[in-house]
Amino acid sequence: MNARRQGDRPGLGTVFPKRRRARRSALLAAILLGAGVATAYALGWHEVLSLEWVVRQRMWLKAAVSERPVLSYLTFVGIYIGATLLSLPSAAILTISAGFLFGWLAGAAAAITGAIIGSTLVFLIARSAFGRYLRGRVQGRVAQFAMGFEANAFTYLLALRIAPVLPFFLMNIVPAMFNVPLRTYVAATAIGIIPGALAYSWLGLGLDSVIVAASEAGRTVTLREIVTPQILIAFAALAVVATLPTIVRRLRGK
Repeated sequence: MNARRQGDRPGLGTVFPKRRRARRSALLAAILLGAGVATAYALGWHEVLSLEWVVRQRMWLKAAVSERPVLSYLTFVGIYIGATLLSLPSAAILTISAGFLFGWLAGAAAAITGAIIGSTLVFLIARSAFGRYLRGRVQGRVAQFAMGFEANAFTYLLALRIAPVLPFFLMNIVPAMFNVPLRTYVAATAIGIIPGALAYSWLGLGLDSVIVAASEAGRTVTLREIVTPQILIAFAALAVVATLPTIVRRLRGK
């Protein structure tokens, strides 16, 4: 019986090859993702997903949504996932466009869905390919910061998602360098992007009036006219509130 039980257990020769294959697959996915990002920027896709392009094509976009609302909605979610995977700096533009095309709540829901799926895929690829390798080589103050980040991962991720301190695409990769559980990453991302998604989607409702005002003044529409400093300050205030529990715990500990 013992011989059978020992024979039934997978040996090291079967476990390690599986790990090596998984790591190779992750590295291949990371290489392909990096090649996709480089190709996207080389082809100028980051310039296509711009506010100027949306303004030029707004009538066609509105007509497409009116004719095929479900297909247009699913296509938009797919574009959002693809843009997030390719690390294109288009999160704000796409979310404003979502509100403009689908309405406030439906647009925000599309942006949130696309952002969560896309950012989670990037996180998984980066963590599987490089996370363990980089964590094993972190030393000194960086290691202390990593330990603090891991101990309060949800709070820190939530604050960084709410406040646009770091670019959205960078926040998809940085947590993969620390020992952050997938569940924590997804939960903090989902909750943290809700305020921004709702706010930017709401701004998209007034895009037509902004375009008319800009055309009457003889100038082009810019993102600064839509996303005001007051909105950014509000996001920063929300981020501070999100980190207060961690700050209080540390002060009590001291």
